[in-house]
Amino acid sequence: MKILVTVKEVAAVEDEFEIDGLGIDERYLEYDLNEWDDYAIEAAVRIAENADEEVEVVTATIGPERSEETIRMALAKGADRALRVWDDAIAEQTLLDVDAKVSVFEQLVAEEEPDIVLSGVQAADDSFGATGVALADRVDYQWAAVVNSLDYEAGDEVANVRRELEGGIEELTEVDLPAVFTIQTGINEPRYASLRGIRQAQQKEIAPRDLADLGLDAEAIDGALELTDMYEPESESDATLFEGDPGETATELADVLREKGVVGE
Repeated sequence: MKILVTVKEVAAVEDEFEIDGLGIDERYLEYDLNEWDDYAIEAAVRIAENADEEVEVVTATIGPERSEETIRMALAKGADRALRVWDDAIAEQTLLDVDAKVSVFEQLVAEEEPDIVLSGVQAADDSFGATGVALADRVDYQWAAVVNSLDYEAGDEVANVRRELEGGIEELTEVDLPAVFTIQTGINEPRYASLRGIRQAQQKEIAPRDLADLGLDAEAIDGALELTDMYEPESESDATLFEGDPGETATELADVLREKGVVGE
C-alpha cells in the first residue's frame, strides 16, 4: 500500500525584522518543516513500521529548490521518497491559495494512487486549514479532519479515528479507504532524525515536477486570493516594561497598580 503525506516548508520570523515589498526580508527568516506536517509524517512512518506488508511513504510538497533541505528531514525520519513541484508560474504567485494547492496535489494523487493521504491540520505561516479536506473532495476520497488518534493497520479497508470538534467534543468514527486525514499536533511524538537516517536521506529520491509535468498550466494555480500589501500593525497598547532587579521592579509595579486603582494604598 502507499501513503502520501503533503508537507510544507514554512518560515519563522525573527523578533526584529524588515518588510521587503510583499514579504519579509530573507535575512530575517528561518525555514523549517511545518509543525503539523511533522506529526503527519510520524503517523505515516508508524503505520509502515508496524505493517506486515510493504508500505511506501511518499511526501509531496510545493516549494522551490531551497525546500529540499527541509524535505530531506522528512526522508531522514522514514519517508521513502519525495515529490517537489515548482516552476516560474508558481513563483510568480503572491499567495498560493487552497484551490491552487489542491489543483497540484490532485494531479499527484492521480499519479501516485495512494490508499491514504495525510496532511497537517494547518500551515504555520498562512494558517490555511482547508487543503486536506478540499483535496479529499476533489479526488473523491473519504476524509476526517483534525484527527488526534488514528488506529489503522496496513491492509485494512477501514480506519478508526478520533477527531476534535468544537467545544472540546471528540468524535469517534470509522472511515473507509481510500481517505484523507488531516493530522492534529499531539497525536504522537515525532521522532528526531538520526545520523543514520540523515545519511540515508541523501540517497533517497526527491523528484522535481513542474506544472507541465502534471498536465497543468499557469491558469490552474491562478487563485482567487492575491496578496496586495504587507505591513507591521501599530500597537495600541500602553504596556510598561519594568527593567532592573526584582525588588525595584516589584516596587514600581506596585506604584503603577495603586495609581490605576487596582490595589489600595
